[in-house]
Amino acid sequence: MNKKHQGFTLIEILLVIGIIVLLAGAIIVAINPGRQFAKARNTQRVTDVNAILSSIVQVMTDNQGRWSCSGSTYYATSLPVTTATIVTITETDTTQINLSCVTPNYVPRVPIDPSLPTDSSNTGYTLIYATSTGRITVCAPNAELGETICTQR
Repeated sequence: MNKKHQGFTLIEILLVIGIIVLLAGAIIVAINPGRQFAKARNTQRVTDVNAILSSIVQVMTDNQGRWSCSGSTYYATSLPVTTATIVTITETDTTQINLSCVTPNYVPRVPIDPSLPTDSSNTGYTLIYATSTGRITVCAPNAELGETICTQR
């Protein structure tokens, strides 16, 4: 009685494993998790920039066009910066645009760039006020993937 052995040879198993490894590698490259995370952080930056700009405009609207954050050097004045001057937006620094007064009435928390530690007093965002046009621009200078994230009113 001859028994026929059924099964796979070592070569066949190694070939299948090799094909699976190649396919998995191609899928990981196509998905590119680093790029996906960078896109997610940029999406958060767009949301934050819009929230900051809206809260600044609301504070100024409620105070006849004046910035009224009492912890800021610029309290009770027009926005302080001249054309093409960039000012850092912070949560607590009184020498910059201080957003401590916008919470919780205008935004639930002061937005902080996703690349910074969550306890940072610097938000990672900047403000430009053009005196000639009165336009306020808030930007995210830490944007990734070569994107420019700015919004203005």
